[in-house]
Amino acid sequence: MPPRPLPRLLLVLATASALAGCDSAPEAAPGWVPAPGAAVPSAAPSAAAVSPSPSRPPFAPGNPKGGAPVPAEARAVDTSRPNRVVGTGTPASCTSQAVVKAVAAGGVITFDCGPAPVTITMTATAKIRNGHGPRIVLDGGGLVTLSGGGKRRILYMNTCDQAQGWTTSHCQDQDHPQLTVQNLTFADGDSTGETAEGGGGGAIFVRGGRFKIVNSRFVRNRCDGTGPDLGGAAVRVLSQFHNQPVYVVNSTFGGAKGLGGSCANGGALSSIGVSWTVLNSVFSHNSAIGRGANPARSGTPGGGSGGAIYADGNLFTIRVAGTVIEDNHAREGGGAIFFVSNDRTGTLRIEHSTLRRNPSDGFETRGFPGIFFLGARPPTVIR
Repeated sequence: MPPRPLPRLLLVLATASALAGCDSAPEAAPGWVPAPGAAVPSAAPSAAAVSPSPSRPPFAPGNPKGGAPVPAEARAVDTSRPNRVVGTGTPASCTSQAVVKAVAAGGVITFDCGPAPVTITMTATAKIRNGHGPRIVLDGGGLVTLSGGGKRRILYMNTCDQAQGWTTSHCQDQDHPQLTVQNLTFADGDSTGETAEGGGGGAIFVRGGRFKIVNSRFVRNRCDGTGPDLGGAAVRVLSQFHNQPVYVVNSTFGGAKGLGGSCANGGALSSIGVSWTVLNSVFSHNSAIGRGANPARSGTPGGGSGGAIYADGNLFTIRVAGTVIEDNHAREGGGAIFFVSNDRTGTLRIEHSTLRRNPSDGFETRGFPGIFFLGARPPTVIR
């Protein structure tokens, strides 16, 4: 059970700790702003499947001042020779149906929707076929937004889903498919009501194989608002091959007021038993909106932990480097990060990053503002 809430005075004093940042700390990149005509949750999508967005600022996700080295395996994939191209040079040719078809076929996928930014409103979730690949890459070239229109999840991969094909006898621990999303914006995804594998993952749901996110942005994504262990307004991951980490590189989750994600837990990311390496990224204005924590207190639906990141399970690690996590909020524990290793084997490492203004309404770990942590040892913090 979580510790009793810290007195408010102690929470204020704790901001002088190692996680408060310093004058030279990196700042968040300017936030993405919705373009005229882009789909939002409160409005029905237009009849057109894709809309030009010429007024959008230059595509620059992530924290440009981060400075954390990016290993070769975490970098963007070369897509100069794609297997499939969505579109034939015009916005009208870039449709939801074309995206769904390309993702099902697999391989390296790029977009040719014309020279201006476009938003493709998905009328169905794009689902990966486990036998197609083994490498699947979606590269939007910094011009493409995939939108759930406030109605559906955008992208789905599950190696244990028989409907997508079983390719091994040990679906929970196989090295394929290997999914990369890069140079894309995922907006207005909503997995509310999805119950497969426990739900969550408003924009992207992944179980099994390998997964990484590079140079991408996630805005206004949602999943169910209640549930003790349900989460991931942007991304939910349940397992990875040999517990290798999910890489999140040069990416933004939220980025400005009104652009963050919200879910019962994990306003941006959520996982069970999954390791993460987060490099040169930004998490801001995301919220864990459940109430009752995990396990749920009597008379509550549960949830409310991990304003930005929610991680649960046994042996797993999280490394955050060159990253800004600010202005996120949890109704229960961990306004920035909720980390519970049930067998106390997991570790959390934070390097040259800034965590600030991430209130936890219920509980957090003394001396680590915005973090609730149960693991092998106290979090390692390198300034």
